Amino acid sequence: MIDMDALQKQLLDFAMSLEVDYFGVADLSRVKDFVLEQGGEAIAGFSRAVSIGMRLIDSVIDELPRHEDPSVIFTYRGLYNSVNNNLDKATLFISKKIQDAGFEAYPIPAAQRIDSAKLKGAFSHKLAANLAGLGWIGKSCLLITPESGPRVRWATILTNAPLEQTNKPLADGCSNCDKCVKVCPVKAFTGAKFNVSEPREARFNAHLCDEYIHKRELALGEGICGLCVYTCPYGQKKKAIS
Repeated sequence: MIDMDALQKQLLDFAMSLEVDYFGVADLSRVKDFVLEQGGEAIAGFSRAVSIGMRLIDSVIDELPRHEDPSVIFTYRGLYNSVNNNLDKATLFISKKIQDAGFEAYPIPAAQRIDSAKLKGAFSHKLAANLAGLGWIGKSCLLITPESGPRVRWATILTNAPLEQTNKPLADGCSNCDKCVKVCPVKAFTGAKFNVSEPREARFNAHLCDEYIHKRELALGEGICGLCVYTCPYGQKKKAIS
């Protein structure tokens, strides 16, 4: 019989050895209908999600107010792609560990889009991280962590291994702050707080954001914006000690 506590500790230690900054486990049973609607029966067949996150580099994010400068946006794109690639490798290796232990594992890439019309992926990384107690979903519809704000990229491993939920979802820490709402060039955010019973459109017009990114890509060769990532006070808390 497999010692699940030992397996979970092994997965945590292994993830940290891969330079992952965040690790959590979410029980998906209470959101199965949501997962089913977004990703289909195969995705909804898994009972657990292992959420991993990697913090972005502050010095690059802090340059994003100059996001009309091609050197800034191409540097950010390089960072974005590198972190995504590292997360994808980590999900592969963690999935192999889970599979070697005798359980199913299904890695979800960090960057994914399966429906161009609805602008959605097969599974919500933010949902997994939120349920695992790693952060809350802010007014920017980004996952906000207490330590790093939204300056984190996420990936997920779905599994049937009966791992233990790591924590309860964190309470919304945004309060009356609306910096991300105000900084958005196309006013894509409504300012409404996250409510699991409401559609994304109640908080975020993803098509306005996508159109803006596309226009920037045509004009500048790269569509990155990232101002909502930059402006969050939680992300700006962590400063280098002089």
